[in-house]
Amino acid sequence: MRSPPDIAAIAPILWAALLLPVASAGAEVRTIHRCVQAGTVSLSTAPEPGSRCEARQVEDVAGKAPNLWGSMGVFSGTLYQREQDGVLVYGTRNLPGSTVYLRFTVDTPAGEPAHPGLGRVGKPRLEMFPRQFRAAAKATGVDEAWLRAIAHAESGYDPLALSPKGAQGVMQLMPDVAREYGVVDPFSAADSINAGARHLRYLSRRYGDDRLRIAAAYNAGMGAVERYGGMPPFRETREYVDKVQALYQIYRKALGTAPLTPADSRPVQPGAAAS
Repeated sequence: MRSPPDIAAIAPILWAALLLPVASAGAEVRTIHRCVQAGTVSLSTAPEPGSRCEARQVEDVAGKAPNLWGSMGVFSGTLYQREQDGVLVYGTRNLPGSTVYLRFTVDTPAGEPAHPGLGRVGKPRLEMFPRQFRAAAKATGVDEAWLRAIAHAESGYDPLALSPKGAQGVMQLMPDVAREYGVVDPFSAADSINAGARHLRYLSRRYGDDRLRIAAAYNAGMGAVERYGGMPPFRETREYVDKVQALYQIYRKALGTAPLTPADSRPVQPGAAAS
């Protein structure tokens, strides 16, 4: 397993977010507080109540982002806004009275396989390889709508697709994954679809049918999902998962499957009070 990417990948985003609310013309030095509470660390523009905080003086230099976190890897998160002693304070911990100011994600660090996919959300394309998709879905038990959503997002059904990351074919299998499933010709639509379905079946068993983790692992690799305890923070992966979810609904409808609804919920008529 590769070690976590360097925190420098996210530092410019967070740095800009923390400085934006307090920026003023001509300032050369900022004070950012590194606060520790209950074994977690946060950054704030003022000391946090209940935390042990240390003030850090940092230069306000465009393009230069100091590392205030330490070696904790790349992550996504939220910057919160709250009023403290009559002043607006911004920080990365959700304290009482806080509201969300902005959410941040990071671009995929070099060496990670995560990608946004080559296909775009659009109309369902059931005319593409119907026999192969039906056969692969039947053989593996993978929902055909889910299998097609992945293929659509990955390659737009192009059997000769080759991504900048090296993924190949309709299901955009990385070479090591293709070899694991015995694929001889990664540009054979039938071979690619069959191997992609088998890989999705494996991921489904591994993640207990959690489609968010399955899609994230298909996109960024199982190592990234394990490393971050779920959805990796990479912007490419988050965009990809959103795309796959949208396509899944489109293909369920196109294939005559009832649309998904939230668990333990019921629709509420407009104007009616929920009980």
